[in-house]
Amino acid sequence: MKKILALVVATLMLTVSLTGCGGSGSKALKVINIPLTQEEYAFGVDKNQPELLEEVNKFIAKIKSDGTFDEILEKYFGDGTPEQVISAELDPTKDQLVVATNAGFEPFEYMEGDKYLGIDMEIAALLAEHLGKELVISNMDFDAVCLSVGQGKADIAMAGLTIKEDRKEYVMFSDKYYDAAQMLIVKESDNTFDDFKTAEDVEKILNSKNKDTKIGVQGGTTGQFYVEGDPDWGFDGYDVECVAYKSGSLAVQDMLNGNIDYVIIDEAPAHFITESMNKMN
Repeated sequence: MKKILALVVATLMLTVSLTGCGGSGSKALKVINIPLTQEEYAFGVDKNQPELLEEVNKFIAKIKSDGTFDEILEKYFGDGTPEQVISAELDPTKDQLVVATNAGFEPFEYMEGDKYLGIDMEIAALLAEHLGKELVISNMDFDAVCLSVGQGKADIAMAGLTIKEDRKEYVMFSDKYYDAAQMLIVKESDNTFDDFKTAEDVEKILNSKNKDTKIGVQGGTTGQFYVEGDPDWGFDGYDVECVAYKSGSLAVQDMLNGNIDYVIIDEAPAHFITESMNKMN
């Protein structure tokens, strides 16, 4: 979709192919456009900063009402051009906004060199400007994002973060800013799900699978909870092997190399990664 991401994807795919992992298989992908879950994204704010939460909620309302949010989305889902976001160095003597993220979740947060891009990152830059603070981005594994805020190491988590009860132990959630869902990615040659219309149709097939079937997810995200099962979410899970990766892109690359059967990740990254990889074929 975007030249920058396409170049990164191409490089990664070439690297994987040269290592000789798995069989070649089909190099085209498709998303089964059926939402398997219903989720809401929000930002996770430090519990000790209620005034920050109030400002964040005001800011979300502002950028949605004045069209700024739609302009950002257009950069990643339309014909706009993403803007790079630069992080300052952490300096306790300065008035800074420290944002915890996992920059492997296109199109919400990803990197080009030492520059950040993505919907959340552009919002973070505008939020810091709105607050009159210097932006510091702290990139880490997704599992650590909320914990980092809870430990006072960051002010806010901005990482395509789904509102979830157990995360409230560490953060206060802002108002939602984006509706999301989990979706299934398969190889273009796989026609198993083509005529399906509902989540129940997809789940019937997944429930028929056993441990011989491997489903890739991004570790610590809703996709993993959905595949493995999580009573807090009401997910029963499946009797398959769930394989966790640091990013959805890595999971999809491993599927292309024949090492796993399917990938389940968030809707926007699913389409973003699939379209970008297909353009390289």
